[in-house]
Amino acid sequence: MTHNLLTVDSIGPEAMALALAGCFGVAVGDVDVADPDGDPDARNWDAPVSCEHRAVFGDASWSLDIYADESVTDRPLESDLAVWFARAVGTTVLFPASEAPPSAYWVATPEGLLTRARLELSDDEPPRYAVTAVEAPVAQLPQATVTRFAEIVREQRPDTPLADAFGASVQRMRESAPPSQSSALDDSTGSPVWSARGSLVVWERVVVQMESGWAPSGWYPAELYRERLQARDALAELGSRLPGEVAVVLGETLERLDRRFAAATEEDATGALRKELLGDAAPDQVPGGWWWHRRPDPAPWEQT
Repeated sequence: MTHNLLTVDSIGPEAMALALAGCFGVAVGDVDVADPDGDPDARNWDAPVSCEHRAVFGDASWSLDIYADESVTDRPLESDLAVWFARAVGTTVLFPASEAPPSAYWVATPEGLLTRARLELSDDEPPRYAVTAVEAPVAQLPQATVTRFAEIVREQRPDTPLADAFGASVQRMRESAPPSQSSALDDSTGSPVWSARGSLVVWERVVVQMESGWAPSGWYPAELYRERLQARDALAELGSRLPGEVAVVLGETLERLDRRFAAATEEDATGALRKELLGDAAPDQVPGGWWWHRRPDPAPWEQT
């Protein structure tokens, strides 16, 4: 198991070893802390925990590659390790997030705060690390803008079992259909079946995230929510373009998702949601689907 951490302050090898011993529940002598470009004969290659450190520049001082082998019983998640390590050495620690943007990071502070961060590298040689934004104030990173990261929420892809089941049903229909009918079940890019599958995934995702309280970020951008409702609009229009048996399965799937959406929202009697999402759109441009007349309470983009 390998972990990658960045420390804001420069810390000595002895402090690293002591902190890692506590994090992994091993003796200090079972931790090998070394410069990867140093003397290999000075390494403890049999140590169950190893840490290779490199000096970096900018808002970070050290890059740590930490490895614990299978003999180590206590092997924490990277988030837990970062929080424990930050507290043990008394400095803020960063580690990469799972989302696709390379700038997506987490920050753990000695006080126990764990929040999102945007970490960018310069084109210098060697590059300089800059934490340009965080989702909560971090004392050791006063120059970082405090903001929410819409790009992170866009990258979150909860499971969509109903959309997956729809796709599997269409696949079975296509496999059993005679050649003369298989073209109507085509799911190549741009086809009605392909569009229905994609919009259904989008619709199921917002329902799942709504039911979870907008986990894991705890909020949702208004722009993205509007796009999810527009995906439901697309599904309403696609029914007439699909083969009858596919339209039936889509309708059954939508009925299940729509019930869940309705249960998680409330009537928007004043039309405030549509106004908020669409602004001053002309009346003929305002969608008429019932899903535009219900709103989550509170609106997820208003949550702190």
